[in-house]
Amino acid sequence: MSNTRRVVVTGTGVVTPVGNNVETFWKNITNGVCGIDYITQFPTDDLPVKIAGEVKDFNPADYEIEAPFARKQDKFTVFAVAAAYEAMKQSGLNSAEGGNIDPFRLGVYVGSGIGGFSVQYKETEKMIKDGAKWISPLFIPTMISNIAAGNIAIRNNACGPCVPVVTACATSTHAIGEAYRAIKHGYADAVIAGGSEAATIPLGIAGFANAKALSKAEDPKYASLPFNANRGGFVMAEGAGMLVLEEYEHAKARGAEILAEVCGYGNTCDAHHVTAPRPDGVTQSAAIRMSLEEAGFDAEKDTLYINAHGTGTALNDSSETKAYKLALGDAAYKAHISSTKSMTGHMLGAAGAVEAVASILALKNGIVPPTINLDAPDPECDLNYTPNKAENAELTIAISDSLGFGGHNGCVAFRKA
Repeated sequence: MSNTRRVVVTGTGVVTPVGNNVETFWKNITNGVCGIDYITQFPTDDLPVKIAGEVKDFNPADYEIEAPFARKQDKFTVFAVAAAYEAMKQSGLNSAEGGNIDPFRLGVYVGSGIGGFSVQYKETEKMIKDGAKWISPLFIPTMISNIAAGNIAIRNNACGPCVPVVTACATSTHAIGEAYRAIKHGYADAVIAGGSEAATIPLGIAGFANAKALSKAEDPKYASLPFNANRGGFVMAEGAGMLVLEEYEHAKARGAEILAEVCGYGNTCDAHHVTAPRPDGVTQSAAIRMSLEEAGFDAEKDTLYINAHGTGTALNDSSETKAYKLALGDAAYKAHISSTKSMTGHMLGAAGAVEAVASILALKNGIVPPTINLDAPDPECDLNYTPNKAENAELTIAISDSLGFGGHNGCVAFRKA
């Protein structure tokens, strides 16, 4: 098996609090539109947090998703199938008979940090109130966190490797990185890679809030505050992000549009604490350095964009800043960095893939999305976090890093096509 195969991106898809397709998403994040608002999907009277990044005006029919399927599935699966539909449509890949890819060479690496949380919540409530006989026969195959990948494979006739990743907030960054390696080393010619999450339910809000992770800000438009001295925690959000990764020669032979090249991946663990990041940034920086080294990053020649994990928690933002300085040295001060979570909130297992899409679009369009509401920068976070307004820059390379509960660190690197 060759390890010199090049890997490119030929399709992207998103469902987010700032847009349910890539075009709307990009327009809104470059214009600094905040998708965080008061929760509308359930009463919040008894909850300590009343804001989130909810997906709005989502219509499954727009993605050729049948009403019975949408009704029976957990939202995380429906979001995943929708984003994968958009990504595959853009890529032009088709594994049907007479199509342009062998179904056994098309894989799916799609994960979720939590999986079918709504289904689990509802069926547990039924079990306690009404007893075992009322539990849905679809409970297990709609709750398990691999089922989004399974449904995407079914819909796209993807008979190749199918590996759902579960690494909390690093899930979809790892999914993309592992898919990149699968193609690079010859195990697939294309992979639908990404993540999906729909954990914004009362139990999810209560759990994260009681773990002291969530912002308790009352103003939803000034709640997700990455790298801001006023930050007080992250804002829960939902959505999905998908990339179609494809071997370069395969994409070229069929005349596909190449959006970017995947050129590096790093994966480490803090081995420190179940929720808190390692404060010195050493293990986080190792993942970043790995991805940049594999990508052939040259601090003198390259113009770098970093889509930061940037959750807006006190510990994350300071340790992440240290990690960039350790990985890049003086070049950290030249990098263009932003946290798009300032607008979307934190989509947990979907965050890395959505932010990878933002990174690819930044490269493609030469625009650095802003970190909105950065009106009081933390002195410890003293890098160029692109405050408040998007900037034009002739970017050549981009990285997106994700840092998850359990100490999971992932970073993927892209080069301009």
